[in-house]
Amino acid sequence: MTNTRIALLAFVAALSFAGAANAQTSKPTADMPGMSEKAPAAGGSDAAAASDLSEGEIRKVDKDNKKLTIKHGPLKNLDMPGMTMVFGVKDDAMLDKLETGAKIRFQAEKIDGKIVVTKIESAR
Repeated sequence: MTNTRIALLAFVAALSFAGAANAQTSKPTADMPGMSEKAPAAGGSDAAAASDLSEGEIRKVDKDNKKLTIKHGPLKNLDMPGMTMVFGVKDDAMLDKLETGAKIRFQAEKIDGKIVVTKIESAR
């Protein structure tokens, strides 16, 4: 009887470990609610591109120093929480189209150790 209990406990433990390992390595599938196996197209779609953008509000435009101060939500691609911070810009021409208080959607990337706005658009 003791051997049967030990075997049963070993079996249950093995199933538990297998289930945990599978949960960590499995990919979302179409049969899981809210999940899909589809990956974004190589060229990306407008919806996929829009989801890469973060929400923000322009607090200051500094054309002399080529910088923007933005109060923003989380920057997922940089694993950064929402805050107000100063960014450089990839293209100086971006600054000509912006004004303090404007609601925007933008993407920032780390380039040469600095966080730089690479894309920006009106939030509408």
